[in-house]
Amino acid sequence: MPASERIITAADIIPDAEFRAQRSERRRELLPRKKLRRIEVGPVCTFYFETFDTMLFQVQEMLAIEKGGAEQLKDELAAYNPMIPQGSELTATIMFEIDDPKRRASILSRLGGVEDCFFLQIGTERIAAEPEGDVERTDESGKSSSVHFVHFKLKPEPLALFRDRAYRSLAGVDAALWACRLSPATRAATGDSFS
Repeated sequence: MPASERIITAADIIPDAEFRAQRSERRRELLPRKKLRRIEVGPVCTFYFETFDTMLFQVQEMLAIEKGGAEQLKDELAAYNPMIPQGSELTATIMFEIDDPKRRASILSRLGGVEDCFFLQIGTERIAAEPEGDVERTDESGKSSSVHFVHFKLKPEPLALFRDRAYRSLAGVDAALWACRLSPATRAATGDSFS
C-alpha cells in the first residue's frame, strides 16, 4: 500500500511498556521531520502538517498516557486516522498557541468561523482548507477553538506546482491576514505524503 494511502491499525500499535522504552528515541527520530512541517503563520497561529508517523506517535502517546486499552484504541484510531494525508491531499493540525488565559480568551473570541479561512496558495491558485467534520470548532458565543484539523485537497496542476520549487507556496489565514512562505525544505518534507 502506498504511504499516502496508509492508515493506522491495531497491528501498528506496540505495547505501552515497549513504547515507553522507545519513546525518547522515537521522538528524537521524528523531531527533525516535524520541525520542517511546523509553520508559524501568524503571531499565535501555527500549522503542523501531519503524516502517518506523526499520527502514529500521537496515538501511541495517548494510549500510554491514558491507559484505556482496546476501547480507547478504537476512539484514537477514529480521531487520528482521518488526519493521515491520503492521495494528493495535505492535512494539518492548526493551533492558536497563547499561554496567557485572558489573552487566549480575548483572541479566540474574535476568531469565530476561522476554520473556514485557512488556505494554501500554490503559485496563483488558492486552495481552501476543508475542516475535519468531527466537531464544531466555533461555539455558540462565536469563540473559536484553539485547535483545528483541516484537509487541503490538491488537484493535479497545483500539486505539480507544489513539487516544483520554483513556484511560491503560502500557508495562511484570511480572517487574521496571516500567511507564511513554505521553504523548499518544508515543501520537500511535506510533499513526501503524496503517492
